[in-house]
Amino acid sequence: MNVKAPQGASTFIRFDPRFLHPILMSSSEASVSKPAPSLSSPRLLHSLRDENQSILSLMADDRHIFVGGQCQDISVWDKQSYTLRTSLRGHTGSILALELAEHKQWLFSASGDSTVRIWSTETFDAIHVLHPYLETGAGDLFSLAWNPVLRTVYVGCQNTSIQWFNFSRSPQEQFCSGTSTPTRKVHKFFDSYPQYTHKPADLLANNLSGCYSPPLDKNVIQIPALNVLDSAHFGYIYCMTVMPSRRTGSDDTALQLDTTYHLLTGSGDETVKIWTCTSTGPVLKHTFECNHGAVLSLAVMGDTIFAGCQDGYVQVFDFETRTLVRTIIVQENIDVLSLSMLHSELYTGSANGQIQQWSPTFNCIASWSAHEGSVLSSIVTHSFQANTIVLVSGANDGFVKIWDIDSPSKATSAPLSENRLPEAEDDSHDIMTYALSIFVSIPSVSSDPLHLEDCRQAAIWLKKCLHQLGAGSILLPTSEHGSPLVLATFHGTQGKHPKPRILFYGHYDVISAPRDGWDSDPFTVTGRNGYLYGRGVTDNKGPIMAVACAAAELLRKRALGVDLVFLIEGEEETGSAGFMSAVSAHKSQIGDIDAILLSNSTWITEYPPCITYGLRGVVHATVGISSGVPDQHSGIEGGARAEPMFDMIRLLATLTDSQRKVSIPDFYDRVRPQTEDEKQLYELLSSVTHSPASVLSSRWREPSLTVHNVSVSGPGNPTVIPGMVTTKLSLRIVPDQDLDTISRALVSHLNASFDAFGSPNKLSITIDHTADWWLGDLDDPWFKALESAVREEWSVEPLRIREGGSIPSVPCLEKMFGCRALHLPLGQSSDRAHLPNERISLANLQRGKAVLERFLTKVADGCRPPLSGTSTSHNDDDHVDAGS
Repeated sequence: MNVKAPQGASTFIRFDPRFLHPILMSSSEASVSKPAPSLSSPRLLHSLRDENQSILSLMADDRHIFVGGQCQDISVWDKQSYTLRTSLRGHTGSILALELAEHKQWLFSASGDSTVRIWSTETFDAIHVLHPYLETGAGDLFSLAWNPVLRTVYVGCQNTSIQWFNFSRSPQEQFCSGTSTPTRKVHKFFDSYPQYTHKPADLLANNLSGCYSPPLDKNVIQIPALNVLDSAHFGYIYCMTVMPSRRTGSDDTALQLDTTYHLLTGSGDETVKIWTCTSTGPVLKHTFECNHGAVLSLAVMGDTIFAGCQDGYVQVFDFETRTLVRTIIVQENIDVLSLSMLHSELYTGSANGQIQQWSPTFNCIASWSAHEGSVLSSIVTHSFQANTIVLVSGANDGFVKIWDIDSPSKATSAPLSENRLPEAEDDSHDIMTYALSIFVSIPSVSSDPLHLEDCRQAAIWLKKCLHQLGAGSILLPTSEHGSPLVLATFHGTQGKHPKPRILFYGHYDVISAPRDGWDSDPFTVTGRNGYLYGRGVTDNKGPIMAVACAAAELLRKRALGVDLVFLIEGEEETGSAGFMSAVSAHKSQIGDIDAILLSNSTWITEYPPCITYGLRGVVHATVGISSGVPDQHSGIEGGARAEPMFDMIRLLATLTDSQRKVSIPDFYDRVRPQTEDEKQLYELLSSVTHSPASVLSSRWREPSLTVHNVSVSGPGNPTVIPGMVTTKLSLRIVPDQDLDTISRALVSHLNASFDAFGSPNKLSITIDHTADWWLGDLDDPWFKALESAVREEWSVEPLRIREGGSIPSVPCLEKMFGCRALHLPLGQSSDRAHLPNERISLANLQRGKAVLERFLTKVADGCRPPLSGTSTSHNDDDHVDAGS
């Protein structure tokens, strides 16, 4: 059955009766048949029956599993033998959170007795007792996080405060000596969830007010007043973690001392807050609104934040772009109490005892009943032999269970930190082809909602890849649900003159690749006979890698004399919605630009190389004719009514004459006449391509009209008179036609022609999308420098060509940055972009990289004007409605 998604979401839910839980789908994917999730649960390796009754917290190091629960003790289980090694005693309240400081061999435990205790993981001795600032009445201490760089522990408190203690300072500066734990103050705290009738399961803790702890022979630490952030949230702080995560399975486990850590906190106020960790305390950076009940659990994978909520939802946020990526409905109204990550796969633990495994694209791929009570905690850790990854889960049924989990998508879904590029000096590796193989393996199909997350992952991967190659890189948000832009800059060395700044534009999204017709997996780069096969190798991932590696090579040699700015979008194949508005919003971050470079097409033949200097513009329109009544039977109403199909046929016939010329009045008035130089160029190209010069001219520099399809309402049966007929058409425009004038002329002609029919039917016209034409300057010094670089590398004069297609962003970028664009195709005419067995010549990639190195060196050495002028172009109109 289908039910509607939460208000404001463009999704609905398909229930799989075998799982008894919903799978999130977009409205456009509802009819897509998806593979059924695997019903097999991971193998249960072992069950530990713990006297803690309710297992509230878990942690593990290389040798032990630490279990905190309701009975006030911490059980220490041996990983190898699964036997109880010892119990850590001292708390007088439930153990609500556990955390490790591995390099110190410390275990932190937070309790309902309002203390944090610190234990040695080697000797299991109690080292310190940490008390929150007493004047605040902190209440239960729900959560802990450890920052290994600042050597600071953070504590999330019931009274909504965040408190912290820095262990890098001298203990004498902060410790107060004593032999007993101060009495906990009775604190009248508020219930942060009056609107909910049920409370999170972790409030089952056995918390005692006014309790007294037995004397200790260890130092007692008092958090100073300066280390308290009051009212950090407007609700209890149930969970916290640091970013980057150093949990097993997170891919961020390597400790880097120069890394800026962020503290993430989740609260009963339905928010996740991001705090920058500083030596003086957390500084609020951003707040995410969850709006699905209390945030009870958090997990981090790279720049992706997962928040498990009280209402059975997991909200997925992107840290860098500050956007909501996805809402996963695990099980409605069933608290999501634990989250764990293994590479890019998410494990959710719920209050009904279920654990679900979610793929990197947020599809549920496994679901099983793990416990007979609420799953209150889970962690991913290595087995004792460290050759197996296990999931450890704990519940209020008193069991800790160890599951043998396997991540088949690890090789393909892991971030670049798992697939680091080889060093440039290592000749045994080809960085460009290695990076391209990873890039292509991410199915970033922008037209398919099922691959929306793949597009975001491609952006994240590319950002990290460019950073590894030497660029400073960030992600920029586009529309609310759009794929982010990748902005990266390779900074050149300063010479005698101001450095040129060149913007390279490309796209990381690709066309879909159904398996039929391919000789190999379209998302696995396969080499055959000197060609690399795979979706996106020529359009546009291969050229992106060639340009990036050219810049990296010059940077390595200290020979990059320009700033090369990468601006890579993820929706070019679907019309670049939101691209220019995002560029406009972030223009100051992009900076001044002297020239624009792109490589998003192919040569006109196999050889020689080409340079593209022109593109046609386009006007896409939808025309509809409606009778205003439902579909009818032709055997009953045929001949009695004016049928929309006949009107559509007559209307389309008015658009062209018998010579295929467009019949719209004044359509050709502003078409630029062909010069003698152009005629000679087309004759030369005709001798190379063996196509008549007139055909090449018609494809590239003459306007045209195309009717793409005609569709009808109803089933399309031969006995039905459709009540609605719709057609899609396009006009290709050329210099010096005006985009707005042509759009208005099309609408005016269609309306006038239809009115002349005297038909009772109704006409509707929508201009769906427009893109302006682009024409480069063959005498421009930038063009001359690029042409010279191609000539020197290939030892042949490159062909100057135009194309009949359109790239909307090119004229818009020229206009926005006030500079010329250059178009260097790398692929050959047989590359089959958008078709099965898409390919690119390995030699073309390698020599294309060499061409780019030559070009960047030339413009740095002064083969350029101080600042290029602009070509004539017009703004895009994304959507214009017109009717009769």
